[in-house]
Amino acid sequence: MNEHNLICDVAVVGAGPAGLAAAAAAKKQGAGRVLVIERDALPGGILLQCIHPGFGLTYFKEELTGPEYAHRFVKAAKEAGVEFLTDATVLEIGDKHLRVLGPSCGLLDIQAGAIVLAMGCRERTRGNIRTPGTRPAGVYTAGAGQRLVNRQNLMIGKKIVILGSGDIGMIMARRLTLQGAKVEAVVELLPYLAGLTRNRVQCLDDFNIPLLLSHTVAEIRGHQRVEAVKIVQVDDKRQPVPGTERVIECDTLLLSVGLIPENELTRAAGIAIDKVTSGPSVNQYMQTSLPSVFACGNVVHVNDLVDNVSRESEQAGRSAALFAAGKLPETKEIACAPGTGIRYVVPQRIALDGTDADLTLYFRVTAPGGASELTAAQSGKVLTSRKVRRVSPGEMEHLNLKNSVLTEGNLTVSIAAEEGK
Repeated sequence: MNEHNLICDVAVVGAGPAGLAAAAAAKKQGAGRVLVIERDALPGGILLQCIHPGFGLTYFKEELTGPEYAHRFVKAAKEAGVEFLTDATVLEIGDKHLRVLGPSCGLLDIQAGAIVLAMGCRERTRGNIRTPGTRPAGVYTAGAGQRLVNRQNLMIGKKIVILGSGDIGMIMARRLTLQGAKVEAVVELLPYLAGLTRNRVQCLDDFNIPLLLSHTVAEIRGHQRVEAVKIVQVDDKRQPVPGTERVIECDTLLLSVGLIPENELTRAAGIAIDKVTSGPSVNQYMQTSLPSVFACGNVVHVNDLVDNVSRESEQAGRSAALFAAGKLPETKEIACAPGTGIRYVVPQRIALDGTDADLTLYFRVTAPGGASELTAAQSGKVLTSRKVRRVSPGEMEHLNLKNSVLTEGNLTVSIAAEEGK
């Protein structure tokens, strides 16, 4: 592809699970030319290094590895007629415009009827959490370690400490154990698990790997290579508790301390960003504050299941195709806000289209709890509710309702413990 100017109906930034699902859905909705732009050499995104099973349980009703899950969406996109521009970096986006740079395309200007942002997220690093100590080799983010082990066949260490109980960190605890390493402990600052309970059971408990809640790494020791870390217990204000320090000898520290939506392009385009999710504010069509730009997947909010990403991204792709064809309705919007016990809600806005279309509200609670009731209410009236046996900030919750039941006025999602529970 050597054109310096290109026109398409829908341009998708990113060929991970979100971008693939959005592109295929856009074609199925009737979009003419759909182009996916990917900075890596191959489509598939982070799933290509996730060789463990556990994907597709809700979307395909079967258990797949990451590469298997990605392959199904790559195949679907190609069969639908989606075009791919790989090894290319998007430099900037605007209203129906992208500027792209790559060795095969040079500097390319793209005019698109609609744009879908699907860049995913990146990991927080040691610099983000300001861990003190020396700066030796042997400190990796969990995703970087996963890529080295699974895609480049390199062993990153023999005695491992993992900081953070995010899903990638717990999965890597199991992976490294199976490779013959000794995982000394998974250390978590919070008093509760940051990832999925199923990963704690399958990756830590099944392999007798200690999980130390309300602990953190206070110091990294070593000159050329990590030699040890000092860990310490923290109180309810996340401050170190004197006298609880202890040293664990290790040659590797793996960081699984959270993910950040990749939104430099989004911010540069002047698109409104949610302060809690660090992703763009969207409506149920996954439409951002710049009407021609849509967003989906982990660039909007960090999901725990790729199955949810796929469904959300299909909505973005369909909506982008309708917008490019001038068929997406322009209607009055209301705010969808978090209430008691809720950290954030996506979508943040809802367009009142007056149809019987289903809406799914995704959200996370602020603290773990037992039996609870989740509600969505408007002007004091409960529109929908659902009872759950337990809740955790590490696991996404959702509520479904019909657009037709909404009126003007903010929609608020809340959680309350069941009486006597």
